[in-house]
Amino acid sequence: MIYMITALGIVVGMALALYRGLDGPTLYDRILAVNVFGTMTVLMIAVLGFLMERPDFLDIALVYALINFIGTIAVLKFFEYQDLGKQSSTHRNENE
Repeated sequence: MIYMITALGIVVGMALALYRGLDGPTLYDRILAVNVFGTMTVLMIAVLGFLMERPDFLDIALVYALINFIGTIAVLKFFEYQDLGKQSSTHRNENE
């Protein structure tokens, strides 16, 4: 029963994150909301894996968490530099 309440709380959190993502006043609020939504998705996968007695869902949740993290970093880098392949000024080659 407690896990069903936990799943319901996660769904409510996902709905609030989705609202902030759609109505966020700034771009960074929207990116943060998408990241929170992804984190809540990881939690939901883990809880559902426990409810269905499928421990292999934790592996899926971990992979999704890594993809969520890398995706957030890529989106932030894209909006900062307008290019995903551009190096930052601190990592430039010494010959330049």
